[in-house]
Amino acid sequence: MSGFEHHRRSDRVIATFTGFEADLLRSLASQLVELLRNERAEPATPSGDPFEAMTAEFSGATTAPEDPVLARLFPTAYLDDEEAAADFRRFTEGALRDGKAAVSALIIDTLEDAGLPPELTEDGLVIDVELTRDDAESWMRAFTDIRLALATRLGVEAGDEHYWHSLPDDDPRAQAHDIYEWVGYLQETLVEALSS
Repeated sequence: MSGFEHHRRSDRVIATFTGFEADLLRSLASQLVELLRNERAEPATPSGDPFEAMTAEFSGATTAPEDPVLARLFPTAYLDDEEAAADFRRFTEGALRDGKAAVSALIIDTLEDAGLPPELTEDGLVIDVELTRDDAESWMRAFTDIRLALATRLGVEAGDEHYWHSLPDDDPRAQAHDIYEWVGYLQETLVEALSS
């Protein structure tokens, strides 16, 4: 996998994935979509306030998610004002979740439209992806979310590269960290392709 490149003639961003890489990327995006949708908070119950009743369908959770990944993806907006933080979360988190799920779902749809079968069974499969600028920007946002999720689950911190590179190759944590770095590489080449 050589990363993303900008094809000047078509003004598209292109990449070629092995079947294994495409399936791994689909799996990561699927797990994030599932987390975002399954952990979606129920809307708050209106308190009798006419404004709250009018906006109830747009309301959501008022407290930070318990899952560490979701808490990282949806940080508290106002650390010094609980009421403002609750109101901000109630009126924005649902739409933010939907937006994050949509960009990850776009990765899945794009890979499957490019020929990735529902179950990967053959060796040597190659998936060519061609993205418009808008789709490439959506993929970039999804990569950010996937990397944040991986970093949170693994406990990655700034300056801890030596620790990760000191783990044996057969350590599952090292393998998961390699995936985290690979998604970072994809994101970096995508940024470069969009900038050229």
